[in-house]
Amino acid sequence: MTPTGSARGSNRFACGSSTLWQQRADVVVVGTGVAGLVAALAAHRRGRRVVVLSKARETATFYAQGGIAVVLPDTDDSVEAHVADTVTAGGGLCDPDAVRSIVAAGYDAVADLVADGAQFDETAPGRWALTREGGHTRRRIIHAGGDATGAEVQRALDSAAATLDIRRDHVALEVLRDEATVTGVLVRNEDGVGIIHAPSVILATGGLGHVYEATTNPSGSTGDGIALALWAGVPVRDIEFVQFHPTMLYAENSGGRRPLITEALRGEGAVLVDSQGNSVTGGVHPMGDLAPRDVVAAAINARLSATGDPCVYLDARGITRFADRFPTVAAACAAAGVDPTRQPIPVVPGAHYSCGGVVTDVHGRTELPGLFAAGEVARTGMHGANRLASNSLLEGLVVGGRAGRLAAEHAGAAGPVRAQAPQDRRQDSVDRDVLQHAMSEHASVVRDADGLHRLDAILAGARSVQPANRQSFEDAALTATAQAIAVAALARTESRGCHHRGDYPETDPAQEHSVTIRAVAGRPAFDTATAVC
Repeated sequence: MTPTGSARGSNRFACGSSTLWQQRADVVVVGTGVAGLVAALAAHRRGRRVVVLSKARETATFYAQGGIAVVLPDTDDSVEAHVADTVTAGGGLCDPDAVRSIVAAGYDAVADLVADGAQFDETAPGRWALTREGGHTRRRIIHAGGDATGAEVQRALDSAAATLDIRRDHVALEVLRDEATVTGVLVRNEDGVGIIHAPSVILATGGLGHVYEATTNPSGSTGDGIALALWAGVPVRDIEFVQFHPTMLYAENSGGRRPLITEALRGEGAVLVDSQGNSVTGGVHPMGDLAPRDVVAAAINARLSATGDPCVYLDARGITRFADRFPTVAAACAAAGVDPTRQPIPVVPGAHYSCGGVVTDVHGRTELPGLFAAGEVARTGMHGANRLASNSLLEGLVVGGRAGRLAAEHAGAAGPVRAQAPQDRRQDSVDRDVLQHAMSEHASVVRDADGLHRLDAILAGARSVQPANRQSFEDAALTATAQAIAVAALARTESRGCHHRGDYPETDPAQEHSVTIRAVAGRPAFDTATAVC
């Protein structure tokens, strides 16, 4: 990259009472998980000047345990079977064409990842080991290191991306645009606030788990990409569908990031029981403990409400060579003083994955030319109302690569751009502890109108701030994301997928459509123009 100036250089210009540094790139990628690095590599390999922004060292990709759902050749699996399982899990809101497009491209995307150095567990030389997870009718999950697939994917991509221009401790504050297209990104680093002028920007910021008190997500999952898109005038869709993983390791009075207990344990025979040893999912769903995640999480929530217990238990004592097959889970349990070979593992549902996000096509394009999104932050139509297990790394690989290639193409066609410094960067912000408690109380596994209205009133009391550091920016991003979830959850007066309304427990066929949210007067609001899509 040949910048027009550096953050420490003299090429600066005034913005109100402050002076901003400025640089140039063809493509700016925000995020260093699977989608971000695959996108950055794809754009770089097409000869573009790529800058990758990373505000935190941890990524959700690193913590992914289960694996990658992919149809392998010469097996009893098929693209259509994988599509059918995905659409079934999605509660009527998947776009079947989008699902088919992504699933069909999965094997080639995994092959590209292997070419970049990833290694998966094998049953014999050249034959990947396959497991099964909730909602899948086939064993189609490839994995690495037993239950450390995400760590292996991250390792391989970090190695492949070692020569890229990756900026650590850089926070993307705002996507800059003119009336027609993207012009760059407003960024904060150790030198202050500056602008990277760029015709293509890819949001790959991951999830939003930290709108809740406890989550499986790393600390950086604060809904940044959702907020950045809304502030740029770009819509989000299906944002009310927050998937709660059924089995997050339980610990009394513990918030923040909590260890995930992969559902691959249930795929290998572990069973969910309550404190009395009774099955949690018996009679709830034909697939029992391997039902889709929304079904299992709701069953656990119902059992806890009925018994008053703080958690249920995952009994994995029948799994042989537990520590060899599931070393990550074994280590997390050991740290909590639990021996899974001798006692059931205490678990509760935990905020895990955002099924909705920034509206894109299957190539990562948003409605704003030059702005792309890929990975968990994006809503391609793949997941609908509930994500099928292990489809996330698959989608990140496929759509990340596509977005990177198209962003490179767009940058070449657009040529150099010049961003204008924003005049006012004030955003709504609610105290993080207050927000997380309100979201956990009123917009968790089960919601109702009374609770959502109380949540909305709390969020309406947000104060206007100009984010001055990473913490204050994240608080503003969390607030915008929580507002979007609250608006969408109130609008959906039914139970569907991982959106459960206690006051509307049934699925309403008339509401088999997506809810779209846009920023109106600076605040997320229901978009009536695209209510049915």
